[in-house]
Amino acid sequence: MADANSRSVLIADDEPLARERIRRLVEALPGYEICGEAGDGEEVLGEIARQAPDILLLDIRMPGMDGMEAAERIAALEAPPAIIFCTAYDHYAIQAFDVHAVAYLLKPVRREALAEALKRAGRVNRVQMQALAEKDPGTDGQLAIRTHRGTELIDLQSILYCEADQKYVTIHHLRGETVTDFTLKELENNYPRHLLRIHRHTLVGVRFIQALLKTSDGHNVIDLTDHHGRLPVSRRHTASVRQWLKEHRPG
Repeated sequence: MADANSRSVLIADDEPLARERIRRLVEALPGYEICGEAGDGEEVLGEIARQAPDILLLDIRMPGMDGMEAAERIAALEAPPAIIFCTAYDHYAIQAFDVHAVAYLLKPVRREALAEALKRAGRVNRVQMQALAEKDPGTDGQLAIRTHRGTELIDLQSILYCEADQKYVTIHHLRGETVTDFTLKELENNYPRHLLRIHRHTLVGVRFIQALLKTSDGHNVIDLTDHHGRLPVSRRHTASVRQWLKEHRPG
């Protein structure tokens, strides 16, 4: 029986031997489960509709609809799988970037490279977030985050604050913490009605802003509602926070 926390993987290649080799590599890695195979682009789209895989390992040169055309259609889906190209040709790399591929691996695919690509695919799928952002321009909605456990949906109204730390951003919400590789800038631009910049490293969930206070040592902080704590406000952002409070918290 498959582990409930396993990431489902779809393999697409027109050569049976190539699919078999990729299958063996994936099955040797913990945390992944092969959910299906496809031999051309049309089959890929059909399998995605049936299986809803987390990750797609996609060849480019296939008969009929090739992998690049399939990837363009997949990128337009509401909740697309993360795409990892596995190909013998190196001159499609720029196009792969255009369709938001997570990785571009050259055949013969090495186990170490595949393991790293699969790990990367476990992070957030930017296309999925953008699709949700376009559907939900700033009212109530959810943020879809791909984690090692699968896709996690976070209510935008439940986000306390987002904090950047080196490469990643941690989203602190009412159900806990979730790490994403989205930048604060992306979150700020996509959800301006929910998240307010208060520091170079921090966005705050506007629903939880109670007051802007000055500490005894002269620093400004946001006091969060319901005893959720306080967050430092940088000098650079103090004026914009005051303006937000003036517009949204009259009196």
